[in-house]
Amino acid sequence: MTVPGDLLEGELVLQGRIMPASNATFLATIGDVQVVYKPVAGERPLWDFPDGTLAQREVAAYLVSEATGWDVVPPTWLRDGPHGVGMVQRWVDADPEQEAVTVVRAGELPEGWHHVMDGLDEDEEVVSVVHEESAALRRMAIFDVVINNADRKGGHVLEMADGHRHGVDHGVSLHAEHKLRTVLWGWIGQPLSDDERAGVERVRDALDDGLARTLTDYLTGAEVEALLARCDVLLDAGVLPAPSGHMPPVPWPPF
Repeated sequence: MTVPGDLLEGELVLQGRIMPASNATFLATIGDVQVVYKPVAGERPLWDFPDGTLAQREVAAYLVSEATGWDVVPPTWLRDGPHGVGMVQRWVDADPEQEAVTVVRAGELPEGWHHVMDGLDEDEEVVSVVHEESAALRRMAIFDVVINNADRKGGHVLEMADGHRHGVDHGVSLHAEHKLRTVLWGWIGQPLSDDERAGVERVRDALDDGLARTLTDYLTGAEVEALLARCDVLLDAGVLPAPSGHMPPVPWPPF
């Protein structure tokens, strides 16, 4: 997406701070466009993501999303604001009547849903984290594999009224080392569809056609090379992967 000049240069007016958030996050407007603004100055340093900024990773994730053709990430860009340079993302209104990821009593998996994990609620009752079976959410799961998303919480899925699913908060993604942590594990081992393969292939082709060079403005060279390698591994395997590595495969908290 080419960001219109008025969104790059128009006055960014803060409306309030979004709570809770581990980094400074503001609701703002640029003209009549509502946006989320995350200034770099408000980021907390992360020992396991020492390179670049979270804002840069959010923009890089958006560029990869655009390459898939799946519109997973809302339009996202870097620009100056009241607290300095930061990530700006177009606000999208989620449907409060929908839940793509939720918690149910253990053993009560709804029809058409996938079980992810069990745990205890505040009353020490066993409950299950589950997610819906939908093409839009499954594309997001594949996108997360591609970008090596370390923080796909249930609250980072925005349910649109038309059934589309947007993903947000990608500041801890695209690391060169394996970091995938997600609540979207319901399709482990299932083959990629032709449409899903085509989305990953579009990313792979875009990297060769100049996306890799563009991403070096936001990521290290090693991280861009790892992104390319993840596309190749996913296409060669042809199935959605299972958890691997030493870290827990689900972010905490999962919502």
